[in-house]
Amino acid sequence: MYPDLIRDHKHHLRLHRQCCSGKELVDALLSAGLSVQTRSQALGLCQVLMDEGILAHVRQESYFQDRDAQFFRFVALEPSAEDRDGEELLEALALLTQLGPTALLTTILRKPPNQRTDEELALIFEELLHVKAVAHLSSSVRRELAAVLLFESHAKAGTVLFSQGDKGTSWYIIWKGSVNVVTHDKGLVCTLHEGDDFGQLALVNDAPRAATIILREDSCHFLRVDKRDFNRILKDVEANTLRLKEHGKVVLVLEKNSQGSNSSHLAGTLGSSRYSVMAGTPEKILDYLLETMRSDSTLSDPVDTFLGDFLLTYSVFMPTPQLCRTLLQQYPSWLPLPWILEEEDKAAYILRKRQKILWLVNQWVFLYGRLLQAEACAVAFLQVRGDARLGPLLREQMQDRIASVANTLSFPSSSIVSYDIYRPDYSCFTRLLQVNASVQEIVASLVDCQDWTKDWILVKVNSAGDKVVLPTEAFGVFTSLGLNERLFAVSVQELHNLVPHPEQLGPSTGSWESLDFISSKDLANQFTEHDWNLFKSIHQVELIYYVVGPQKFPSATTANVERFLRRFNELQFWITTELCLCPDVIKRAQLLRKFIKLAAHLKDQRNLNSFFAVMFGLSHSAVSRLSRTWEKLPHKTRKLYGTMERMLDPSWNHRVYRLAAAKLSPPMIPFMPLLLKDMTFIHEGNRTLVENLVNFEKLVIPLSPLRSRPQYLLEEARAIRASTCSEQSLSTRSPAATWAHIQPLRVIDRQKELLRLSRDLES
Repeated sequence: MYPDLIRDHKHHLRLHRQCCSGKELVDALLSAGLSVQTRSQALGLCQVLMDEGILAHVRQESYFQDRDAQFFRFVALEPSAEDRDGEELLEALALLTQLGPTALLTTILRKPPNQRTDEELALIFEELLHVKAVAHLSSSVRRELAAVLLFESHAKAGTVLFSQGDKGTSWYIIWKGSVNVVTHDKGLVCTLHEGDDFGQLALVNDAPRAATIILREDSCHFLRVDKRDFNRILKDVEANTLRLKEHGKVVLVLEKNSQGSNSSHLAGTLGSSRYSVMAGTPEKILDYLLETMRSDSTLSDPVDTFLGDFLLTYSVFMPTPQLCRTLLQQYPSWLPLPWILEEEDKAAYILRKRQKILWLVNQWVFLYGRLLQAEACAVAFLQVRGDARLGPLLREQMQDRIASVANTLSFPSSSIVSYDIYRPDYSCFTRLLQVNASVQEIVASLVDCQDWTKDWILVKVNSAGDKVVLPTEAFGVFTSLGLNERLFAVSVQELHNLVPHPEQLGPSTGSWESLDFISSKDLANQFTEHDWNLFKSIHQVELIYYVVGPQKFPSATTANVERFLRRFNELQFWITTELCLCPDVIKRAQLLRKFIKLAAHLKDQRNLNSFFAVMFGLSHSAVSRLSRTWEKLPHKTRKLYGTMERMLDPSWNHRVYRLAAAKLSPPMIPFMPLLLKDMTFIHEGNRTLVENLVNFEKLVIPLSPLRSRPQYLLEEARAIRASTCSEQSLSTRSPAATWAHIQPLRVIDRQKELLRLSRDLES
């Protein structure tokens, strides 16, 4: 392809035969028109080739360098013309592209810190966002760590990293592997795993090591911070921290950030520096927002995210009634301003303050829309008569916001839905109640039943026969039901003999014959259409309610999040169920091939949630053990599955998925379980209150993925979905007919039953 790439090179009076420079190889990969798009991506790919022994440095160095004066040669023999296969080349590049980012990051960490570029520091910083040991640190501290972290690896289990009593010289974070912590008096104290850290206490206290650290497995990798850098970062943090006090108590903590837009929630400016809010009292955080907010600030501002961060998280530390009271107190009619201000200055100050509060409320209404109608204090606040312009402005904004979500399938807490409640004889009573109805309200609605008694209880029963008695104060039962779960109203005496409804056991025959007439692309289109309707029904703040939990938000509904998660489980088990109910091995192989192509189409449509659901269904042990079925797949299909399967790799906190998702432009449907896991990880790993101040930095860290959902995304999504429809589909059915054949998705969710069916198919 590039005949002049491999040639003799002369450098510093030395001749290097049949090689190419690092820069030439990177240039060649970028100009080849393949999947390699950036120099960093190409560098990572070349590093993989070196790690695998395919590419070698002429002086036997270990790391690839994108330079003119660094030369490399291929160790493998040049393939003949008949051995070359363009399709295999693309597949090989796809594999290298997936492996490249990890190799690139390792290479960057091995470099001396003073040789790292800004782009490389950004990659390390991104990695630290998902490392448990530094989750409690501020963004600026993590950025400082990115500049000084060193890579350290040890090959053999049993290696002693340091011993009890040694002088403390470094702080360690486990990047890969695990270690045992051993002391003289207690022996093995504990085992630390990937993401854990150790060695910090000796640096803070300037004391000897309190334990011995022994590698528990081969090939352990560590991120190391040396003592001098550790102490310098601690001093820098203190020097850049500004604490504002009132009556001798700290009420607001700001951190100076000279890197401008790199800060996650920038606020005020002073000279060339900008400040981000780290902690404060609720009132002072709001006061500082009003003081520093621009008149054109928006929720989706990619640089100044302070307004959006506050509005998304305020309910965690400032209930809506408190917010309304504080805003009314801040809204000036005439303030006792300092006597040094002239009358014109006083008027201008009052006008600016009013405008900022009006704009804040405008953005608040725009973000929450009809969710505010459920809160009486918010409705009363929005009817304030202090300014004649305020009422009409907010009423118009509220109407526009409600209209924009009127066509979604969302469940606000006031929605009326149909509850199916069963009796032990499988008779069913249907009641229309609020989606957030309590168990007490559900049971009370059955009072007109013929055999009703006051000692009835509500029980949740799954397909395996497991029973959960629901407490009377529980709510949100409607959307919390899992796959094949039903609600039963029974007396205490009837509870013991309660068994699942026959429908809960799932189907006895599959729908493979019907699926034979539907193309995988049509299936993907219908799944993605349905998923978009579910996904766009989820309000950003509902994710916060879900993560923080009902203890903090007892009246909030998370119905839309729970419904979306249920859909993931439903699709996953549907894939496994259909394959286990297909009796003929030829038909089963065809169905397996269809589902693999379905996963590929979902990935192309950027529906990552359903992509993972399908892949998890295909990797279920009841399916993976069907060796005769897998053997009948075409070689190309098996390779496609192998490529997609690497996306499931959970190592290094699902880095393969994260890197793939980062390259996608919106609209996209993210892998929701991992998004919620990230948010929960940050929430539970950090305290919300620190020394009676709101830990605002902790609250805004998990908001990054929520900011990537601008309002225009929904309109773009319709255009994307329309463009993915199959023009030459194998299906002769309309989309409505296709949907009728796959809805509802009936599944078997009992692991033992799926494995039994699998063994019956292929013993």
